[in-house]
Amino acid sequence: MSVGIYCLNLVDMVMVLASNSRINSQRLWDSLEEMALIGPGVRGGCNRQTLTDADGDGRHLFKRWCEAAGMTVGVDKMGTMFATRPGTDPDALPVYVGSHLDTQPTGGKYDGVLGVLGALEVVRSMNDMGIKTKHPIVVTNWANEEGARFAPAMLASGVFAGIHTLDYAYSRKDLEGKTYGDELKRIGWVGDEEVGARKMHAYYELHIEQGPILEAEDKTIGVVTHCQGLWWLEFTLTGKEAHTGSTPMNMRVNAGLAMSRIFELVQTVAMDNQPGCVGGVGQVKFSPNSRNVLPGTVVFTVDIRSPDLTKLNAMRARIEAEAPKICDGLGVKCAVEAVGHFDPVTFTPELVTTVRNAAEKLGYSHMNVISGAGHDACWAAKVAPTTMIMCPCVDGLSHNEDEKITIDWAAAGADVLLHAVLETAEIVE
Repeated sequence: MSVGIYCLNLVDMVMVLASNSRINSQRLWDSLEEMALIGPGVRGGCNRQTLTDADGDGRHLFKRWCEAAGMTVGVDKMGTMFATRPGTDPDALPVYVGSHLDTQPTGGKYDGVLGVLGALEVVRSMNDMGIKTKHPIVVTNWANEEGARFAPAMLASGVFAGIHTLDYAYSRKDLEGKTYGDELKRIGWVGDEEVGARKMHAYYELHIEQGPILEAEDKTIGVVTHCQGLWWLEFTLTGKEAHTGSTPMNMRVNAGLAMSRIFELVQTVAMDNQPGCVGGVGQVKFSPNSRNVLPGTVVFTVDIRSPDLTKLNAMRARIEAEAPKICDGLGVKCAVEAVGHFDPVTFTPELVTTVRNAAEKLGYSHMNVISGAGHDACWAAKVAPTTMIMCPCVDGLSHNEDEKITIDWAAAGADVLLHAVLETAEIVE
């Protein structure tokens, strides 16, 4: 009788501990700072692009941490890493939690990384508290989320969800002509798991907002209800290389001038579709890229986004219709290819409610937000119940080495993640 009472008290203690639990904020912060030492940027951020040597080093560190936390690590043929904490029910589907460790060329220390290491901290904290769950928990590092080196973005999760084929992904090239498949082999991270073979009970992703709204509204937690859709349109403009000093203005076939007018077109189209639509260009390649030579070829990618599918597709149609007319007027040839796309996403209402309830229980201020950036959660939502949690970032700055968050913001996001995961994975009583 006394043994039974003792066991019951232990269970009650675990349940009480779980209901009031917080992650170890200093351990999470230290992990973020240590990961940031791999692939450092030039002014405090990170350059840990997909399938570089730095990416490989970051993967090895993450694997060591996961194994030290008692998890087993699997890797699929796209290089995505899955670290599993067992559940008590061998037939229960896992709850997946994660994001990405790859960065932009001049990226910050928290974009994506917070979601992966926040998920790892959830498991570490559960271990500290002796909490068991019915469902396994899988901490995930998706490969090539950024798309900075190999377009499109969210490539590995896209293959996982059946949006892209493995052959298509392996054939993607960077600006030096190196392929995804060859570089994945080079750094030694080709796994043996078939991509997409895993089944999910649910998927959660913690991320910095990458926008200014939460900080401006003085809210600690963003409860993400939707993610806006995206089109990436790659333009190749062909003019005629010519001397900038000796070629008369009326005799030029200037691909650079056509590019600038298309930039203005993108700005106009986005402004004409307010509220909620955005458009811009972040990457341009001039050839021959010499100071005194008009470019013969200009390649650039237009990025347009909206939470409204009708508006998003209308923006694309207008840009693709009007840009060739601009080029024709200048004698420049124009080719357009869609190199990235996903429709707007509505996240699973039940999981959104779970996140909101967790924030309220923990006493964190919160508000509903629509993600302006694409995330692996967008593709995960095609195959499983999915949602996201966001924390603020200073001035909304991201994809920039000056990206900053606070230890308190990171901890709050991970606390909410912990409670949402425990609710979905079901604490064993």
